[in-house]
Amino acid sequence: MIIWLSILSMFAHSAMVELNQKEHSFQFSQLNQSDYMIVDDGVMGGRSNSNLEIVNEYVMYSGRVSIENNGGFASLRMMWPFAIEVADINKLSRVELTVKGDGKKYQFRLRTNRGFDGAAYSYSFTTVKNKIQTIEIPIEKFVPTFRGRVLPDMPKLKFFEVQQMGLLIADKQVGDFVIDLIALKLQ
Repeated sequence: MIIWLSILSMFAHSAMVELNQKEHSFQFSQLNQSDYMIVDDGVMGGRSNSNLEIVNEYVMYSGRVSIENNGGFASLRMMWPFAIEVADINKLSRVELTVKGDGKKYQFRLRTNRGFDGAAYSYSFTTVKNKIQTIEIPIEKFVPTFRGRVLPDMPKLKFFEVQQMGLLIADKQVGDFVIDLIALKLQ
């Protein structure tokens, strides 16, 4: 547990660079090693594993999901790259996530705290194998969840409160996976 707290401490103080704040756009290739953290089911004894590789124009998130030892998920957490100004709050109503997938289903997740555990606002999408897609996610489509359960009493998501973003693959999708994360934009 102490190791995780140390990792989170470093993770919480990192800063994204080269962000175009006026357009609220971010290229995943700008990630620094201190801006992300892998959280697989190994934290609970599972056997899934994943890694992130920063490539020229994108980042490649890949690994293997296993249901051995009560496992079944792999996830990536990243710092939220946007500092939303009060004047922009009502102008921003959706996320545009550009990816190149493998045909599997993923969740794009937003968290309003920097903690290791807790609720996430999730949106599930299915990729098309080897095709670049821009997934448009209206803010009202993010569902508050905790360990797969919907939390009906959570407040509505507000982009200015987001601290972390992430990607999760689960739902017993056993085997290898790979997804390229290209860009994120708020509209």
